Amino acid sequence: MRRVRDWFANPWGQPRMLAVITWTYMVWSIVPVVIAILFSFNDGRSRSVWQGFSTRWWWGDPNNSVAHDPALRSAIEQSLRLAGLDMLIAVPLGVGLAIGLTRWRGYGARPVNYLMLFPLVTPEIVMAVSLLLVFTLLYSVPFGTETQTLGQVTFSISYVVIIVRGRLLSIGPEYEEAARDLGASQLGAFRLVLLPLLWPAIFAGFIVVFALSIDDFVVTQYMSSGQSTETVPMLIYGAARGASTPALNAVATVMVGITLVSVAFAYLVYRWSARSQPAASGSAFNEIAALEV
Repeated sequence: MRRVRDWFANPWGQPRMLAVITWTYMVWSIVPVVIAILFSFNDGRSRSVWQGFSTRWWWGDPNNSVAHDPALRSAIEQSLRLAGLDMLIAVPLGVGLAIGLTRWRGYGARPVNYLMLFPLVTPEIVMAVSLLLVFTLLYSVPFGTETQTLGQVTFSISYVVIIVRGRLLSIGPEYEEAARDLGASQLGAFRLVLLPLLWPAIFAGFIVVFALSIDDFVVTQYMSSGQSTETVPMLIYGAARGASTPALNAVATVMVGITLVSVAFAYLVYRWSARSQPAASGSAFNEIAALEV
């Protein structure tokens, strides 16, 4: 009786209660996604009434399936194209900016650090309208893949900076100082010591930027130039307001699958880097010592 009274007095302190809350949240988050994926295999045109299992919306229908509809394939290709360009541009810039901000000790360092966080706290609609005005009034840049990439890079860099800066602060300057004491140049210390230590954070930045780009709608929509630059979120938003078919669910399922594969790949790389990092750090210092000799 006392145990029951104690449980009701403090249910949050019980591991069992925390497990119930966690699993409830997991079910609440995952079940709608599973239902949407299930209806991509619906035999009928309804996205809410199950009419039998079929793959017609994947490759069976000669006109409206993912395999045969040019608009659906184009949206997937454009989403992946923007994600690739965003990663190639935002991650190197974010890494360089993180290193510069971490080592900047002069006048203006604090305001610039706060300014770097500005894209994170700015509403996306405000950023999209601001970029629209910049590209139309100041630079007269034609809309399309280029402007969509620039828009996504603008808000993606901040996420990379935060991830890499956290890793830099946890590493500290001791490893680079030890490499310099062993005779390495500043570039050699960066290449042989700091860069391998930063690799997990850099890779995490790639994955985060990929997820942000795949999911982005507002900025990408404002920077688009028509159907040729339509992404999967734009396609889903536009088709959901009309008489859409389960082919839309199939396209969304493709993007969910790509995201899950990228997350699984990131986890495997993280496990590999966690096992190999101590040995890699030791071999880097051995190489520096050998160069000095």
